Amino acid sequence: MAIMKNYPVPAHAGVLSLKPYVGGASSIKGKERVIKLSSNECAFGTNPNVVKACCEQAERLFRYPDGGSTALRMAISETYGLDMNRIVCGNGSDELIGLLCHAYLGTQDEVIITQYAFLMYRLYAITCGASPVTVPEKDFKIDLQAVLKIVDSHTKMIFITNPGNPTGTYLPLDELSAFCHKLPENILVVIDSAYAEFVDREDYDAGVALVNEFPNVVMLRTFSKIYGLGGARLGWCYASQEIADVLNRIRAPFNVNATAQVAGVAALRDQAFVQSVFKHNKKWLERLPVELRKIGLVMTPSVTNFVLVHFPKKSEKSAEQADLFLQSRGIIVRRLVSYGLPDALRITIGKDEEMEELLSALKDFMAD
Repeated sequence: MAIMKNYPVPAHAGVLSLKPYVGGASSIKGKERVIKLSSNECAFGTNPNVVKACCEQAERLFRYPDGGSTALRMAISETYGLDMNRIVCGNGSDELIGLLCHAYLGTQDEVIITQYAFLMYRLYAITCGASPVTVPEKDFKIDLQAVLKIVDSHTKMIFITNPGNPTGTYLPLDELSAFCHKLPENILVVIDSAYAEFVDREDYDAGVALVNEFPNVVMLRTFSKIYGLGGARLGWCYASQEIADVLNRIRAPFNVNATAQVAGVAALRDQAFVQSVFKHNKKWLERLPVELRKIGLVMTPSVTNFVLVHFPKKSEKSAEQADLFLQSRGIIVRRLVSYGLPDALRITIGKDEEMEELLSALKDFMAD
């Protein structure tokens, strides 16, 4: 939609320079049945116990929700061993990113964002009048030394996605701890750990240890991935008491709806479901590199529920052509042109039968 230049109440220039965020596609024209592997959603769908809890909640929808998400924060606290008073829940972790930016950023501030980071970091920074500064990644992994080199007196916030999206790579705890020790305490470090539950590495920490060690670190988490609640829009953060207090001062009074709160509690109580998803995901993370190599494709080693698959540049076997071919088979994956990765596709790990169809289609594409 075009914006009139002479509109009497114009938005500031930073907002008008932005393009709306576009999520993964969910349909293909002319295809009734599709396999959606574009948004890193839970392979097992919605937990039946969550569905039951939400149905029971439906008759109470005339009531306002608990503004403090008390039961949900208590469930998070019990599941992860955290102080519930330092947990803030939000309408997806997206809202919490926005709240952090609005609370801590101003027009003279700079925000460090890495090369393949979540696009919303940049969007929120700009809407607050701050300037995003992008740091190149090295071998599809965040280069913490490169980040340190550009930190200056204008740096106010640093976003670290761990594990990375769309790369699927991760940073070990010791590297992040050493990094935080070298930063001034007046710089806020936001560790976005949306895919933490999928990681199976002894040297990984989702951010709890860092938050407990450094008062300027915030950990973001979500229910959208392994818990299968992307449609509920539910996220949370763990931070110092001071940061939690700031976020509670500026968030909306009922920012998490009642159904989402009930869904979150039910999801946390069923860790058997989480373990089933984890084991399924691990199986495919081990199998995919082998199967892809057989057909001449490589992927970046991943610890998440998706893989970054690389295609030949400037050939009939390009990522663009692969995407079109997969669509012809009713399979939706994620193109990454907007992330600066035109020669790669991000593919979510789905159900067994979906993954078998994907591999069959890729095999046909590479052999065609």
